[in-house]
Amino acid sequence: MGRGRRHRGRSHRNQSEESRENAPKPLKSDAPFDSTIQNRTWSNLDFEEYYKEQRIVKAEEWDSFIEILRKPLPAAFRVNSNGQFCDEILSMLENDFVKSLQAEAVESGEVEAIKPLPWYPNNLAWHSNFSRKEIRKNQTLERFHEFLKLETEVGNMTRQEAVSMVPPLFLDVHPDHFVLDMCAAPGSKTFQLLEIIHESAEPGSLPNGMVVANDVDYKRSNLLIHQTKRTCTTNLIVTNNEGQHFPNCNSIASEKCHHPIDQLLFDRVLCDVPCSGDGTLRKAPDIWRRWNSGSGNGLHSLQVVIAMRGLSLLKVGGRMVYSTCSMNPIEDEAVVAQILRRCGGSVELVDVSDKLPQLIRRPGLKKWKVHDRGGWYRSYKDVPKVQRDGVLRSMFPSGKSDKDSTTGEIASDESAEEVCDLPLERCVRIVPHDQNTGGFFIAVLHKVSSLPDFQEKRRYTRGRNSSENKEEIVVEEEAASDNGLKLEKESTIKEGTVELGKEVPPPVKGKWKGLDPVVFLRDETVIDGIKRFYGINDESFPLNGHLVTRNSDTSTKGNVKRIYYVSRSVKDVLELNLAAGEKIKVASVGLKMFEKQSARECEAGSCSFRITSEGLPVILPYMTKQLLYATMVDFKNLLQYKSIKFTDFVHPQFGQKAAEVAEGYCVVILVDGTQKDGSEAVKVNSSTIAIGCWKGKASLTVMVTTVDCDQLIQKLAC
Repeated sequence: MGRGRRHRGRSHRNQSEESRENAPKPLKSDAPFDSTIQNRTWSNLDFEEYYKEQRIVKAEEWDSFIEILRKPLPAAFRVNSNGQFCDEILSMLENDFVKSLQAEAVESGEVEAIKPLPWYPNNLAWHSNFSRKEIRKNQTLERFHEFLKLETEVGNMTRQEAVSMVPPLFLDVHPDHFVLDMCAAPGSKTFQLLEIIHESAEPGSLPNGMVVANDVDYKRSNLLIHQTKRTCTTNLIVTNNEGQHFPNCNSIASEKCHHPIDQLLFDRVLCDVPCSGDGTLRKAPDIWRRWNSGSGNGLHSLQVVIAMRGLSLLKVGGRMVYSTCSMNPIEDEAVVAQILRRCGGSVELVDVSDKLPQLIRRPGLKKWKVHDRGGWYRSYKDVPKVQRDGVLRSMFPSGKSDKDSTTGEIASDESAEEVCDLPLERCVRIVPHDQNTGGFFIAVLHKVSSLPDFQEKRRYTRGRNSSENKEEIVVEEEAASDNGLKLEKESTIKEGTVELGKEVPPPVKGKWKGLDPVVFLRDETVIDGIKRFYGINDESFPLNGHLVTRNSDTSTKGNVKRIYYVSRSVKDVLELNLAAGEKIKVASVGLKMFEKQSARECEAGSCSFRITSEGLPVILPYMTKQLLYATMVDFKNLLQYKSIKFTDFVHPQFGQKAAEVAEGYCVVILVDGTQKDGSEAVKVNSSTIAIGCWKGKASLTVMVTTVDCDQLIQKLAC
């Protein structure tokens, strides 16, 4: 989620509904290039003056910097390390497309068509020297384009900007970690975090950790849900809270009420905040036209508040990554400096210069200036009083007032350019012309002790540009809530004012407007029927207490239509949230595991719930019934013809076995070539290929999408 979160649409996304209604329409960060604007030569004199003055690159590099910003961004993608066909996909990239696309690369003046990103582990991330537009439009690249589309759709790949892949790698996530992605949409980093958690877990077991992916925008969170659905994970909760007000979720333990966890804190926090997004100029060239320095100034305080909230939710000893897709020091180093000042030694900036050694990066800036419509300011002392609602002291390197702290007199030696005395050189700046990428900023923070209590009242202005449409906001921030027992702060809007510190009444009947509550499935008849039909042992794969549903998943007669499975960690958080009064707005949770079939499809004695395609890889190792084992020829025929009578299978023994299983949902597992008829059971593991089918009176019918069938046919043909 850089995701190109530009000022338009993203800068207001953590504000209340009233504030967002007046914001310009958002631009999708993953939208295709507009052919009517892509081929222009873009320039913005204000942009060039601003970044020359900030000295983000040396003078002799300036022409190279500007030149590459005007070129389309090369496409990048990542192979899912937990995907069933990860090795096969890497082999195709290395042994097929690297060679077959080379002629096109030479014609375009490039040395290589595609290549692995040298700094990403295990060659799992790739860089193409073609833009996304070129890949879509060029006939020579059509086969490569179709390959990318198919593998992305089935979850084997994720298209993601190269620099956007960096923050999760610096988080150092372990499989037992609780991770919060504060501003997560559209979800590529969340997908990456889930991959890391699952990849590190013990084979054949679910991770003990989990990811909470939060985004305030309901529509964007739907995109996030769609993106992460392809991970087939039970260890995810998608939430719809404002990042800067993400709730304290705690329960006071008592003899009557005991929970495995009594407070929701996180081992890792990804704080990829809304920003002006000028690091994404190469994929969103319209930013050239509307860029101004006011965009970054207007977001600075919001970024500080979100980051501070992230640190308050972080466990002592935990790590937070603050990142933006902006090159502006007001959104980058100035925010990090303010965080460090306010945390008073409880948070340290981590030196990651020895990590990802092949990633070319620049150190963070130690000095910069502030600009608004009144001009340039070297220190806060230079800012006229009428401008101080929009230009804050925290934007400057020292963060100091214009008065001497001991005498109260106006300081006389502050006209010189300020230099920050904090170790901001430990921050990471990624500059586009170093490795042909977008621009990005990253700071890694380690929480060494509880945050100090503080209460601060400040005023700041936020405008859609530097000269008009300003709205005044008053923010009161209370203690960092490390003890977890303070009242939760929520926001209300009154004539442009945000008031914090007010207790918000719990949602009526456990419901947030527009979001159905999550309900644990307690119907023992349904649960026992599922366990009995599929032969699931509750000790090896517990269903009781791990199945949830929602009102929208229930028919008008009260019958459950869809059932979701949640991991132990997600189960504990859901129970804690219920005990705390459902402060967290849960938009999506767990993995859809079971779906009800219509009554006419279910015979007496069969189970009315089938296993979903996304749920099958998780539950298959624990099933002991409704399993069939097919050889390659019968398996391929099923994929190709979709429905086959028992008597028409190549191996009669397989048809006989199919006729003997109970009517209803069953699983057909592909066995290797050592078995002639597929009559023997095999041990299921992560490499097992299986599909869901419906066993009728006289035939087997595949219950897999056409896309998944086509993908399997292609893989089996290799």
